[in-house]
This record gives sequence, C-alpha cells and structure tokens, in this order.
Amino acid sequence: MQRPATAYAIAYAAALLALGIGDFLWLGVLMPGQYQAWIGPLMLEQPRWAPAAAFYFLYPVGLVVFAVAPALERASGGVRAAAASALFGLVAYGTYDLSNLATLKGWPVALTVVDMLWGAFLSACAGLAAYSCARGWRGR
Repeated sequence: MQRPATAYAIAYAAALLALGIGDFLWLGVLMPGQYQAWIGPLMLEQPRWAPAAAFYFLYPVGLVVFAVAPALERASGGVRAAAASALFGLVAYGTYDLSNLATLKGWPVALTVVDMLWGAFLSACAGLAAYSCARGWRGR
C-alpha cells in the first residue's frame, strides 16, 4: 500500500525525536563518565555541533527508508519495524565502532560492544516510535 508523504514525514519526526531524547539521556545523563574513562583523551571539550546535527538529521532518514517504510508498506507491524530498525542500528553503529577499533590506538573493545548494543536498542525504539506514529496518523 502506498502511503502519503505525510506519513513518512511523521515517521521521520518521531524517529528524530526518539533518537534525540534517547541519546541525550544516554550520552548526557547515564554514560558521560564511562565515555570519558574509555576515550577521554580523544574527546573534545565541546562537541562540534555541525557534524553532530548532520548525524542526527541524516540517521533518521536511513532508519525510515530502510527499516520503517518497508514495514509500513507491507503493513507488517511494529515488531517488524523495530527488528529491522535494530538491525539497521547495529550495522550503522558497528560501522563506526568497528572501524575505530580497527584503526585507532587504544579504542576499547568494551566501548565497541556497548555502543553497538546501544545503537541497536535506540534504533529499535526510534523505529517503533516512527512506525507507531505514522500508523496512528489519521487512525490508520
């Protein structure tokens, strides 16, 4: 079933919001000390906001296109959207973390594992939120 563009815009907005809230809590409240312990010497005092914004605006596009939209089009349900989103997150975060593990001195294996699991979990939550909001639009 072809969905109107509005449903995809709603899915994108929901994914963006879920990712932003989730990562704010993870990076800003729950784990900043652990990340400092793992990679403190590599961290800037302040993040570079333009690349961070580029990531947060781009990542939900991939999540919606590759995980949420197929579930919406097939009406295959929230579990399918969450599972596909989790896989997308595992691959995306894995690309970053495994590349760092392969190329950077002192990149911790524990960080790689934790970050990949976080990426899968956060992406599953964001994908489910995106799917649910898009399906709920106009009661569909």
